[in-house]
Amino acid sequence: MNASRELVPLVAADISTFCKNLRQQLVDGGHETPGHVAFLNMLARSAGYRNYQTLKANPAPVPAAEALPSLTVTVAPAITLPRGSTVPIPLRRLLSCFDTQGRLLRWPNKYAAQQTAIWALWSRLPAQRELTEKQVNKTLSDFHIYGDPATLRRELVNAKLLWRTQDCSVYRKEQRKPDEATRMFLELLFAHAGPKLG
Repeated sequence: MNASRELVPLVAADISTFCKNLRQQLVDGGHETPGHVAFLNMLARSAGYRNYQTLKANPAPVPAAEALPSLTVTVAPAITLPRGSTVPIPLRRLLSCFDTQGRLLRWPNKYAAQQTAIWALWSRLPAQRELTEKQVNKTLSDFHIYGDPATLRRELVNAKLLWRTQDCSVYRKEQRKPDEATRMFLELLFAHAGPKLG
């Protein structure tokens, strides 16, 4: 980055609205990739400015970290196995998606890895009791750092690891046994990030 270049902060009040606005502009623009200045204008418009020059002239103040306590997350180091470990590479990559506190740092790219990772969240849910959506979200929020419990909850339901009523008012952890590869992953995860809670 050029240190002499002026930095222009962009603050979006709601990332969902921002994304919808940006997507609509991309759709309206057809299939042509916008140039640098055109893309800057699109980003500025998505955040509610007339164009990039308006944003540059009147940038919103960036909120101080203390003003956003609910967004402040202390991130522990990712799990890394020592050099020479005999653990298969796909499993090592999956473990690196978790920190040393057992929290999911990022959703794996590959479907097979996602289906294994979701078991770690399943293991944190309390067994043999009915839960509200809010209770499920709270547990999931405690064990991932990127703030998307709704997607993780849906993934658990889709994987048949979490049962729910038709109206989504009641949830219950399904009693399932992981396959051998998943069991190995969970044992490694808990060995490096503490035991399961549920």
